Amino acid sequence: MSFGDRIKNLRKREGLSQQELSNKLGVNRSTYARYELEDTQADYDTLKKISDFFDVSIDYLLTGDEYRTSSDEMWKELLDPKTELFFKDLKSAPEEKIEELIRFWEFIKERDK
Repeated sequence: MSFGDRIKNLRKREGLSQQELSNKLGVNRSTYARYELEDTQADYDTLKKISDFFDVSIDYLLTGDEYRTSSDEMWKELLDPKTELFFKDLKSAPEEKIEELIRFWEFIKERDK
């Protein structure tokens, strides 16, 4: 099940329309609808509002894992627009490119010591 499916199921379980939920979250209805359709990804603050409203973890919203609860700080950092750019591309990168990037990053860290 995807992120969009999870939030749609949570919303329907509460008997809310997209408009009702978007009002409670303080987001535009069309923006919320795009989250369900996965046309766009919610930022950290919106994910936190959704997770708090439904009393689930951000881990559950994004991964479906009900038992993992990563720190909010970790999610805030990962979902920061500056770092998200890198992670978005990594999701679809081949394994050898990821390994190459790790080696390159290790080189940069070592060089800057």
